[in-house]
Amino acid sequence: MQRDEPSAPGEGTPPTGDDFVEEVLAVAAAIPAGYVMSYGSIAAALGSRSARGVGRVMAHAGGTVPWWRVVRSGGLPPRGLETDARPHYAAEGTPIVETPSGYRIDRSAWI
Repeated sequence: MQRDEPSAPGEGTPPTGDDFVEEVLAVAAAIPAGYVMSYGSIAAALGSRSARGVGRVMAHAGGTVPWWRVVRSGGLPPRGLETDARPHYAAEGTPIVETPSGYRIDRSAWI
């Protein structure tokens, strides 16, 4: 029997191409204020293992969603956007841990 509705994220085969872009952006847009997800967590939620693919989507099309809520492994903010992201974290009450090289997002804020 064929389904009439699309698969939920993480169901069936991983999305590709434009579908992958749309689904990455949908997941990023759904992250609540004050919380973050890693590139790898978004990929896993979509049934993919391509954290780099998520990173590429965010780098090229992520400006329309709360991009600062998508972080690198270890809770590090997007590379090159650490300064731009910090006011967003402060405004949303996202817990930050200071480090010798800058800061990272506290694990309590991870989804």
